[in-house]
Formats: sequence, structure tokens, C-alpha cells
Amino acid sequence: MVVNKKILYVQTSGIDRPERLYAPFILATTAAAMDIEATIYFLIKGVEGVKRGEADRIKIGDFPTLKEVMDQAHKSGVKMFVCDQSTQLLGLSRGDFVEYTKVVGAATLNDLLLEADAVITF
Repeated sequence: MVVNKKILYVQTSGIDRPERLYAPFILATTAAAMDIEATIYFLIKGVEGVKRGEADRIKIGDFPTLKEVMDQAHKSGVKMFVCDQSTQLLGLSRGDFVEYTKVVGAATLNDLLLEADAVITF
């Protein structure tokens, strides 16, 4: 019997720490390639990184833009959730985020944490 593994990446760092924004996308894309169900949950300032237009402006060294890395994660099947309460805290509209993210409540994070085989926070 094959057991599906799940990894949850929780992104709390915002655009003021661009070096921390790449990791969950790269790791989640790698997990998806390994047939591991990968989900990224954006919390607190982490929601800034998936705000429409922000990721296009973030590029470090020879890496592609954050948007390119994010798009690759999406194409790999990585699920991405944005914390509704964090959007309210930062005064952002639910429609401000890239199209393949879903704005969800706090209960979703609790469910994801309980279901995950591993959790990593950035």
C-alpha cells in the first residue's frame, strides 16, 4: 500500500526579506516532483509575496524572478493558500493575490497542520 505524504510550508516572511521568499516554492516544487503533496500557506507578512505584481519585482542574483519560481510551483501542482485574517491585518483586499492562490480562514491552517507529515516555516 502506497501512503501519500504531505508537506506543509508556512511562509510568514514578507517582501522585506526577499531571500526567504524563494525557499517554500523551490522546496514545494521539489516535493511535488517526488510525488509528495505540497502546500504553501501564506500567513502574516508572507501574504505580501503573493500579492499581484509583487513577485515580478523580486529577483535575487542569477535566480529567476520570484513570480517565475511561483508559476513553476503552481504548474507542478503545489497548492497555495492565503490567510484571510492576515489580509485583513495588512489592509489587503481578497482580490489582490495571484490567481492560483485561495484565500482561506484560520481553520484551514489548523486542518493542514493536523494532516501534514512535515511542516516547515519560513
